[in-house]
Amino acid sequence: QVQLVESGGGLVEAGGSLRLSCVASATPYAMGWFRQAPGKERQFVAVIDWSGDKSDYADAVKGRFTISRGNAKNIMWLQMNHLKPEDTAVYYCAASGLYSRSYYYRSTNYDYWGQGTQVTVSS
Repeated sequence: QVQLVESGGGLVEAGGSLRLSCVASATPYAMGWFRQAPGKERQFVAVIDWSGDKSDYADAVKGRFTISRGNAKNIMWLQMNHLKPEDTAVYYCAASGLYSRSYYYRSTNYDYWGQGTQVTVSS
């Protein structure tokens, strides 16, 4: 079992920035972020592989969000810039033992999940 703990959420004005962190109890091969807004399905945000050299982003966040991984490999960050009200959601950290270049965006591809951290962007 891999335990994931997120932190860094909060309330920010549109155009502002936040940095989310996720600490894992192990070093999973792939770590990613998903988000879920009220009344909507959970959606993929970004994923990064063990080396940190390979990553993918949802179109909605490309150019604004940056995913990264620490040297210890059990820590991951999501730097969120130019935030918009539509980014408001609970953000979940996820981990997988593999990095599927075809299905990285599917939540079913991930074995472990954190409890989530709320991000609220005011207009």
